[in-house]
Amino acid sequence: MTFSPLTIALLAILVLLGIGLYGLLAVRNLIKIVIVLQILGKSALLALIAAGNASGQINLGQSLALTVIVADTVVAAIGLALAVQVRRQLGTLDARELGKLRG
Repeated sequence: MTFSPLTIALLAILVLLGIGLYGLLAVRNLIKIVIVLQILGKSALLALIAAGNASGQINLGQSLALTVIVADTVVAAIGLALAVQVRRQLGTLDARELGKLRG
């Protein structure tokens, strides 16, 4: 039984998406949440490239993937900067503890 490259890419997309969604539900540390968001971004990146390849417009898929890489990097940088500031100001990175600060 042989798998085509598109089937392997789709399986990889589903695995990364599952890991990312499970991580968002299970993790409470802000830095780990940023890492999980990076994993979700990589699944979107792989999906764009696979969709471009499947439709015969690989250049469009690659250009959209480059846009996702830039946006993903900005999100990671801002998220990590916010996590550092939260740690400095409040002394914790636990999202559950931050929820208690509302009131």
